[in-house]
Amino acid sequence: MMRRIAVFTKNDENPNYRAFLHGAERAASFAGARASRHVPATPDDPAEQAVLLRAVIADRPDAILFAPADDRLLEQPVAEANAAGIPLVGFVNRMRGDFVSFVGADDVAMGRRIADVAIEALGGCGTAVLIEGPETAPTSRDRGVGFRAALAAAPGMRLLASAPGRYLRSGGREAMAGLLALHARIDAVICSNDLMALGALDALDAAGRQALVVGNNGTIEAAQEIGRGRLLATMDYCGFRMGALAAMAALRHLSGLPVPREIILPAEVVRRVNHAAWLVPVEQRPLPEWDAMVGT
Repeated sequence: MMRRIAVFTKNDENPNYRAFLHGAERAASFAGARASRHVPATPDDPAEQAVLLRAVIADRPDAILFAPADDRLLEQPVAEANAAGIPLVGFVNRMRGDFVSFVGADDVAMGRRIADVAIEALGGCGTAVLIEGPETAPTSRDRGVGFRAALAAAPGMRLLASAPGRYLRSGGREAMAGLLALHARIDAVICSNDLMALGALDALDAAGRQALVVGNNGTIEAAQEIGRGRLLATMDYCGFRMGALAAMAALRHLSGLPVPREIILPAEVVRRVNHAAWLVPVEQRPLPEWDAMVGT
């Protein structure tokens, strides 16, 4: 009988979540399994995601891959999945619950590294603003810790303000427009994800202003803007690879094979000298090899 894996993301607006879904589907199909998508119609809506999760629990799939829209509000539905005996693999956002494995990255380290890139480009001296994701997202909270640590370690840098961008391009644009209205000089814009960084570029263009902008996630759209010289850099946070490995972890567990409690993927700075590798469409990227990425 074909294994069924239910895949939950917070939204389908973020290119990295779309890449995750594609990676999970590719890996499942390669193994003779089927992956189904479960995404809130309203981006990042925890109440809607809880309804979707409970419906899937009733359908009894073989496994669930899950990124919570809110790591606290989804605890009860996840506990219900645990009680039903359905194995869960978490990804992107950590949360409480019984998970076979978690697939993600060191978001604090990612935040600090990308902030350091902006600081280095300014010669260690200048003003900066942060555009951050929702407080309900552990990735945003952790990256914010990294951003602030990097800025605190650079005495020549001054943090002007932080604004919420909701992890959306429109949110990044609105946040940047508000920051520009308040501050006559902004040298660096440090964003928790690429969509908000692209929105920040939109607002800078509309205002006729310039600043160094960095993002996170390593999306194709960000790589394109790096190639054009508009975006300084981003961090690789490969949703495709993450999705594939999460599906592989679920299928290995179902087959009785060992799976580590967490799989932390390395992150690389994407800048103009190496951005071409991130322009390859996810449909054309090879599936990662479990032994090479994780080990036996």
